[in-house]
Amino acid sequence: MQLTRRVFSGSLAAGAVAWAQAPAAVKPKKLKIGHTGITWPGGADKRGIEVAIQDLGSLGYAGLETFGEVLDQYEKEGGLSRYLEAAQLPLISGYCTVDLVDPAKRKDSVARMVGWAKVIRKNGGRIMILGPNGARRAQTGYQFTEHRADIAACLNEIGKAITDLGVTGVLHPHTGTVVETLDETIATLDSVDTRYVKFGPDVGQLVKGGADPAAVTKLVKDHVAIVHHMHLKDYSGGKYYGGYCPLGFGRVELANLLDIMDAKSEMAGQVMVELDGGGRNDPMPALEAARIAKTFLQAQGVSFRN
Repeated sequence: MQLTRRVFSGSLAAGAVAWAQAPAAVKPKKLKIGHTGITWPGGADKRGIEVAIQDLGSLGYAGLETFGEVLDQYEKEGGLSRYLEAAQLPLISGYCTVDLVDPAKRKDSVARMVGWAKVIRKNGGRIMILGPNGARRAQTGYQFTEHRADIAACLNEIGKAITDLGVTGVLHPHTGTVVETLDETIATLDSVDTRYVKFGPDVGQLVKGGADPAAVTKLVKDHVAIVHHMHLKDYSGGKYYGGYCPLGFGRVELANLLDIMDAKSEMAGQVMVELDGGGRNDPMPALEAARIAKTFLQAQGVSFRN
């Protein structure tokens, strides 16, 4: 059957009903789940984040992640806090991209990240997503092993600087960047000073980057002591959302990952639902995708505020 937007949306709705009607056999979880703003049209800039905040507040999500650039835009108008407070939705984290491989740019990179850390903290956040810069293999001949030491040194310097500001930096491997694969992620974590640099995996990105879902679960379990933030993202390889999909319709071992994270005693950040969207070809409104994710999570024992 051809996967049209209507068929896709219908199958999601059917799945959501099935989760909602499933027997309550799972143990209630203490995890509080947030959501990133990227799913909303304009959610990666000032055009859409206010809608995302309103929608997520109405669904009872526990926190928001947005981009450093978005926070910068709102600083010119007194900050994002007034919109967050109106929706009872706290800012948890800011996603900030940094050049990790060029030592000549390190001083400026650290200064920029310190500036973003101050804005994150001012708006109530406590996590900085350390997003590696793009510079991948086919176009540049990039080899991770040649830059491993520089990547670790840059991460350490940023981590130390922002820790002093009350913000935790988490490494966030991402497809198409200088830290992409499972092996690169492990090697980077083995190289950094984990007193200052923690781990914030995007489990869907790792699967899209070629990792087996079970290996991603093992990665999180093996490094759970330093996991202080997570993008909970599902991946199916389909035609929508860059191959990602609403929670429960892909190959990522979401239930196992939720169990692992729920067993953690404390975490500086939060588990954040994420679905790359915001385009006119998305098969459903962002609010509906977030509602489906909520239904899936409730079936896993996660509670939401009224």
